[in-house]
Amino acid sequence: MHKRSRGLSLFGGVAILVAACGGGGTPSPSTSASASTPASQPAASASQAASASASAPASQAPQAQLKIGVVTDIGTLNDKGYNEYSFKGAEDGATAIGSVGPQSTVPKDASEYAADIQAFVSQDYNVIVTVGFNLTADTVKAAKANPTINFVGVDQSPVCVTPEGAPDPNFACKGDAKTLLPNYTSLYFAEDQAGYLAGIVAANASKTNSVGAIGGTSLCAPCVRYIQGYELGAKSVKADIKVSSAYVTNDFSAAAFNDPAGGKTFGSTFIQTNKPDVLFQVAGKTGNGVLEAACAAGILGIGVDVDQWVSIGPPNNSCIITSAEKHVQNAVRDAIIGIAGKTLQPGDVLFNAKNDGIGVSDFHDKASLFGPEVTTALQTALQGMKDGSLKTCPDTDCGVFKP
Repeated sequence: MHKRSRGLSLFGGVAILVAACGGGGTPSPSTSASASTPASQPAASASQAASASASAPASQAPQAQLKIGVVTDIGTLNDKGYNEYSFKGAEDGATAIGSVGPQSTVPKDASEYAADIQAFVSQDYNVIVTVGFNLTADTVKAAKANPTINFVGVDQSPVCVTPEGAPDPNFACKGDAKTLLPNYTSLYFAEDQAGYLAGIVAANASKTNSVGAIGGTSLCAPCVRYIQGYELGAKSVKADIKVSSAYVTNDFSAAAFNDPAGGKTFGSTFIQTNKPDVLFQVAGKTGNGVLEAACAAGILGIGVDVDQWVSIGPPNNSCIITSAEKHVQNAVRDAIIGIAGKTLQPGDVLFNAKNDGIGVSDFHDKASLFGPEVTTALQTALQGMKDGSLKTCPDTDCGVFKP
């Protein structure tokens, strides 16, 4: 078993930037919304086609009447990203257990997180789903104050609390969240596995035997895991392939995840220096600029977290061949089914290839670039991840940047 860092440095005052560590979309500001219906889900990803969901079918799911509320991060509900797929997962979960559909609230800014969570508490909701790392502290506080309500946090791991069960701003994490907050679960993902699949695609697409990856900050453990997996995946196809990588910054300044213009400049310089013909972005909105640079340079791009060919849209998706995905929709659905069946574990719950928690997106208009051998390679890798025979992260220091 390799040592796996889950990035304690992601907690606390840098949270506004950290959400981008797990989100490639670029939502626009919006006021609060309730019970909206997101846009239709994109076509199933290549990895989804290669593997069946680990969840029980709706007909076999435990039945329960639960009031489910979803507090997204700022932006819009229909953002084709974390907000949308988290809500769709709540819808799927409600349908599976025979419950009424979920309600949603979209905060207009971070100052509304706590109040929006409390609004669902005050209306006697049984399950409250909060989306993204930015909402971690307010979710932990609400879970501590309301032990009879189930809280589900999307990408809020590691759950770091004091011995009293409060959010720990000093990152000591001396409290046992599972014991102190038995009603709170954070869903997290095996980024290295998704990155590995993206690396397989990149190596097969590369004509020059040179691919690259750009992360937002070297302090972002999920970013590092994505890129570590990407390198291993690429080299599984071509052992001698050149895999160049760089991080925009070594801190959590806005440059890391919230600077598309800076990302485009950084990406352009990276391309000129390293000359990859495929470039993977792991830098949130900054990474969207990296993809712009890739398209402008006439090379291929790979998105992150969600299907960025869909979330970015034309014309800026013109060079995107796939995206490394976290299957947020599946994870939220499974969590709600687990709550109904009283089987959901508290604390950090991992979603990976074994439970269809990760994958890569469809190739969309770039499908002609790939033969059936690529689909076979992806299927084989997924099977290796499921049975534990495939290594997708270094044996030591997984998620730890080594200059």
